[in-house]
Parts: sequence; structure tokens; C-alpha cells
Amino acid sequence: MKRTSALVALVGSSSLLALTSMSANAAGEVNVYSARSEALIAPLLDAFSKENDVKVNLITGSADALLSRLQSEGDASPADVFITVDAGRLFRAKEAGVLQPFETAQLNKVVPDHLKDREGYWYGLSQRARVIFYNPENVKAADLSSYEDLADPKWKGQICIRSSSNIYNQSLVASMIDAHGEAKTLEWIKGLVANFARPPAGGDTDQIKAAAAGVCDIAVANTYYFGRLGLSNKAEDRAVFDKLGMFWPNQATNERGAHVNVSGIGITASSKNTGNAKQLIDFLTNEQSQTWYANVNNEYAVVDGIAPPKSLATFGEFKADQVSLSVLGENNRQAVKLMDQGGWK
Repeated sequence: MKRTSALVALVGSSSLLALTSMSANAAGEVNVYSARSEALIAPLLDAFSKENDVKVNLITGSADALLSRLQSEGDASPADVFITVDAGRLFRAKEAGVLQPFETAQLNKVVPDHLKDREGYWYGLSQRARVIFYNPENVKAADLSSYEDLADPKWKGQICIRSSSNIYNQSLVASMIDAHGEAKTLEWIKGLVANFARPPAGGDTDQIKAAAAGVCDIAVANTYYFGRLGLSNKAEDRAVFDKLGMFWPNQATNERGAHVNVSGIGITASSKNTGNAKQLIDFLTNEQSQTWYANVNNEYAVVDGIAPPKSLATFGEFKADQVSLSVLGENNRQAVKLMDQGGWK
């Protein structure tokens, strides 16, 4: 049996050493660049290695750094597989020419069409919803309804959300453009900005904690950040989870559903091990892998029929927006422009 994953940090000279060691691609290897941290992906890669006698070499780093690396390495890149988060980033990788189209019978069967690239350059691995968190001391769930409603003046000074430079917010706005067009989306952005409790600062967890602390009454954030707080070994994090409510927006019969995005995967244009790469991606979308991946990442599986992660199970099922996530990348540039025009810093 071959040795399992060689885990290498994407820093300094060690990165160069990793590149050198990965360049001699053997038939029984597959090389992975992952923007998901080691703990959130490595155990699955190790299980794949043991089951298939294929050695997995893993390099982790930030999403933007890994994409830049793939671009600079070009055809000489040893990477076979690229894992990153958000359809907007996956679109950027496709546009940068670092991915190649592919398909397998399993991916065609189990990954819904709206959760993969229209031309087969990438496929979703897990879903996260960008939803509304609220402090029930000041806001009733019955008073909440939709993303559009967050621009209503009744919420003036009550909303926390991170900056416009964040890809998650850019993708949310991109979905609004698809649903309502540019003019109405700009109007919505201006109304939302007018309701900010403070200038955007920090990440999603900071917005959630701010709502619990009374800085604002409503926070917009991804579901998995909330799930992490609920499972934290810190009592203060669990207290935040217990204090807030989570609301699924746009659930009415005539509405599109809550905005969802993905962590996703693609095969690099430079791949020398495309067969092993396809085998790995099929493995990551089987029922056992999807169940593990959803629970460890506090996200929702892309494959139908798999229970939600334990951390979020109490919040029940929800209607998700079925817009093709390819649209989020295609509308990204205009989304950024509208956010700037609307004063979203």
C-alpha cells in the first residue's frame, strides 16, 4: 500500500520544495491544491489513497494565492486538482485558463445542474447558504421575509454585513442581478447600505457575534460559520449560537429561495494525472464522503438525500435558489460595480 497524503504548507521555501517533489507525477499519484484547510479535506484524501492505492499530494493555501500560483506555473504546474470556495472564484479559475472541462458518469448523475459549471469546468462539493441571523430580543422571525426586505427603512441602523470586497457578498449581489436586473439591484444596495449599523468590518463570524452583542440586530452570513460556533469548545462561542435565531430568506411560494453557494472542485489544465483526478472527484461525491464532508465543514451536501450537518439540523429544510451558479461568476464584475456605485465599502 502506498503512503497517504503528503501534507505541505504553502509558505516560503517549503512551497518550492513541495513543487519539486510533486513534479515527478507517477501513475499512482494525484496532486491537489486546496483552499480548504488540511483538517477539512485531508482525512478524505487519505481514505481515497487507502481504498485506491493512489498517493495524494496535498498543498493548502488561500484561494487567491493558489489561483495566482496556478497562473504563474502555467503548463508546468504539477497540480491535477484545484479545490476552492465560492462559484465566483471557480469562475475566475475557469476564466484564467487554469482548469479544463471534464465529466464522469457519476458527476453527471449526482451533482445537480445548477451546482456545476455549464461547460463542465468545475463541480460543487458542498453547499452553504447565505442567510439572515437575528437577535430575538429585538427582532421577531415574523418580521423577516427576504433579502429584498433588508433594504426597507424599518431596518435602519440594524444590519451587520461584511465588506463589498468579500466574494460571498459579491455572489449574493450577482444573484440579485439575475433575479431583478441591474437597476433594481442598485436600488436595493443603496437601501441596504443606509441600514448598516456600522461600516463593514471583519468576517462572517464577526457579524454574527456583533448581532449577539447588540451592535446590530441582524447579520448576514454563511450558515457554516454559525454551525462552527455551535460546536466550538469555547463557551462564549456556544453562547452566541444559543442567543441568535437563523432565518431562511425568500421562502414564500412565489420567491426564488435562499441564496446558496458551493465549495467546488476542478481538474487543472496542466494535469498529468487526469484519470486519477476523475477517480478522486468521483470518490468525493459518493454518499459516504459527502456525509463526512458536510458534517466536518458544517455545510450541506450537493448530493440529494444526505442529511444536513448535525450542527444545523435543528434549523430544518429550506428552499434554495435554483439559479445556475455559473451566473454568479458571469455577473461578478457588474456586481462589484454596482456595490461601488451604491456606496457599499
